[in-house]
Amino acid sequence: MSGGGSEARGPSPQPSGESEARGRAGVGGVRRMTSNELFTNGAVELQIDHRGVLYRLKQTSLGKLILTK
Repeated sequence: MSGGGSEARGPSPQPSGESEARGRAGVGGVRRMTSNELFTNGAVELQIDHRGVLYRLKQTSLGKLILTK
């Protein structure tokens, strides 16, 4: 038998980028959302209560995100 051919070699590597992130959705507690789903009705800021500490997630005028405590 030769070394090539159709032998099983384990899982093939995932392509990088968006399809890879979607492939991980739901695994290990990972949940994916778009920023449009978070910032609805024209909101530019979210308040996140994490274990009693309030964080603010802001969307800048350039579309970047800033998380502050």
